[in-house]
Formats: sequence, C-alpha cells, structure tokens
Amino acid sequence: MKYSIIALFFLVFIGCKNTSNDENSVEDTTSTEQATTDESAEVKSSFYGEEFDYSQPETASAVLEKYKNLKPGDTIQTTFASSVNSVCVKKGCWMRLKLDDNEESLVRFKDYGFFVPKDIEGQNAVVHGKLFVNETSVEDLKHYAEDAGKSEEEIAAITEPKLEFAFEADGVYLQ
Repeated sequence: MKYSIIALFFLVFIGCKNTSNDENSVEDTTSTEQATTDESAEVKSSFYGEEFDYSQPETASAVLEKYKNLKPGDTIQTTFASSVNSVCVKKGCWMRLKLDDNEESLVRFKDYGFFVPKDIEGQNAVVHGKLFVNETSVEDLKHYAEDAGKSEEEIAAITEPKLEFAFEADGVYLQ
C-alpha cells in the first residue's frame, strides 16, 4: 500500500512536469520563430485559424460598399484584403483593418479559437469569414481602447455606443 501511494505520487509529479515542459516548448518555439522573423528582412506569410483560398480577395473599398448596404443582423460571407491599422497588444485577439481613410473593420476570431501576432500593425492581411454591422457598447469600446494601449483620457472620452463594421474571421492570412 505504501509503495502504491509513492508510485502514484511519482506518476502525478512526472505527468505535471511533462505538461509544463510541453508548454515551455511551445513558448520557446514561438520565441525562436519571432526572433528569426525579427532578424530577417523578409516577412514570412502564414495562416492563422482555418486555411482558405486567398488568391482573389475583394478590395477594402468593395467591402466598404457592402458594409454601407447592411442593416444590423445581416451577414455576408467574404474574403478581403487590407492593411492592419491596429491589433490587440495584450493577446492578439482582435485587429482593425483599414477600409478607407476614415473607416475600418473590427476583426475578431471565430470562437476565440486563434490569435494573430501582436506586432502586425501596417502589415497586409487577407481575412475570410462573415462581415456584419454591429452596435458596440460603451463598455466594449473602452475595453478595446484599453487593449490597444490608449491613454486614460482617450478611454474616458468614450461615452456612447457606436455602430461598427465588424468581421468574424475563421481564417487570416498574413502576407
């Protein structure tokens, strides 16, 4: 009986140790990939989420016209390309894509199932998923502003909900 308890304790300890090593391996791999990317002048293309055909995306201006014709509750499945205006600096759990000089689309990721790198501002992205018009609450707007690293004054200035062009991506391709 005494040896059974010791053996069980040992197995649990070894099992926990291997799990943390696996997590460290993932982190080390990510760090290595980021270091390699930072050191090279060449940006590597990659998928996040599901892979999709990114060969003929719609333009940002064409998507903006679709947004303007949508009512809250309508959705359209599409693939479009644009530059990244901003990204969540905490996790990479959302990004904003440029539609024109004044408009952008808030892109979130289906089922919170994947994230994008936090340092992709200015990069070109192709997204695949659903576009829709969404009323974003003051609380959510403040949360996004905080995630984007906005100042306390900018966050406090948010006092009204906003109709936003939203996009739920099931896949992202960074060029």
